[in-house]
Amino acid sequence: MTNAVFARTLPVPRPLRPWISRVGLLDVEAAARGPYVHLPDADTKLILRVAANGHRGVLVVGPRVRASYHEGKPLSSCVELRLTPGTARPLLGLPAAELVGRSLPLEAVPGAAARGLAHVLRWLEPQEAVARLADELPDRLAAVADGGRTGLVRAGVAALSVRSGRPPGTVRGTARELAVSERQLRNLFTEGVGLSPKHYARIDRVRAVVSHATEVSWAELAAVTGYYDQSHMSSDFRALMGVPPRSYFTGRLPAAAPCRAVRRH
Repeated sequence: MTNAVFARTLPVPRPLRPWISRVGLLDVEAAARGPYVHLPDADTKLILRVAANGHRGVLVVGPRVRASYHEGKPLSSCVELRLTPGTARPLLGLPAAELVGRSLPLEAVPGAAARGLAHVLRWLEPQEAVARLADELPDRLAAVADGGRTGLVRAGVAALSVRSGRPPGTVRGTARELAVSERQLRNLFTEGVGLSPKHYARIDRVRAVVSHATEVSWAELAAVTGYYDQSHMSSDFRALMGVPPRSYFTGRLPAAAPCRAVRRH
């Protein structure tokens, strides 16, 4: 079982770093060797696809609140551009909440900005697309982004994320740290991330458990990832991953669905 299909990364050009956090390449051969899992994911992504028949397309993929399991060779090669929190609205013209659980062609997103971006990207090779975005995107986004709101969203995400050396903050403590009400924090997250602060934190903790489960004991892992105890960790993990931690890490997984290149909603 591979934890991620996007197994290789490209450097993110410096001009894109405020807006793109990761550029991932689909490793088709690795994905074809066996089942793989799409982990729960709080980020919005742009996916540039090239199908086996040469057809090109650009997808917008919103936050994924639960894991999904797949088998079979992917039907296309892809490059994934992972947007930083707060980028969806200035780039695509709609709040991230409207993209949760969805995958749709970029040209289907309402608004001239998204359609224009789709027209430019779909005809470029992945590295050409990244270079083109580095030339054009920063100036475009700087002109329309609300720097204050974006800064608050990103600070909130950082405070609620699992980081080395300290457990993640609470929603109440994060709101206090940012000098906003809990309601304001929820509104900021709904627009900029697509999820509530609590749901974002749940996904981030579960991803941290997947990443670090082989490094420390279950009890230690629960403590450093911000759970009340090991039982709380196991319950949250099962809710988002479909199986308890021990089942997941010993390969007792939910039934895998066939790989599909595009899922339409």
